[in-house]
Amino acid sequence: MKLNILIQHRKLLGYSQQDVANKVGIDRSYYTKIENGLKPSVKVAKAIGHFLGLDWTIFFDDDCVKNTQNKSSA
Repeated sequence: MKLNILIQHRKLLGYSQQDVANKVGIDRSYYTKIENGLKPSVKVAKAIGHFLGLDWTIFFDDDCVKNTQNKSSA
């Protein structure tokens, strides 16, 4: 599942995929896969969540992703 909220939030903050990958310490290609639905490790999810100011559990809980997306579009 594509995490649209992740992409939207990253762009809202003015970061590129490379910016996030560099800050988190992963390859940009791995980060791209995460934005496209790949579930990262808990460590990486927490790092991305912390950097972008998002709840790291969005990577693992479909209900959380849906709720977060609904709140952001309200």
